[in-house]
Amino acid sequence: MNTEHIMQFFAYAHLPAHLQAISQPFAEQADRIMGLPRNPERTVALRKLLESKDAAVRAALAGDPDVGAKVAG
Repeated sequence: MNTEHIMQFFAYAHLPAHLQAISQPFAEQADRIMGLPRNPERTVALRKLLESKDAAVRAALAGDPDVGAKVAG
């Protein structure tokens, strides 16, 4: 199967459990997309899925008072 540089950003094992639960379905979908023919549209699909995953993780972190402390220090 072809590899794409972007696939590294779907890794989730390093995340806390509550964020793994959010990220894992996106990684699984990215793996399914990798089964499509390699072409510009597949790359777009992966990029947009990554944007969606990042937004979902940020949504889970929004309002978490500990996040600001972790980022700042």
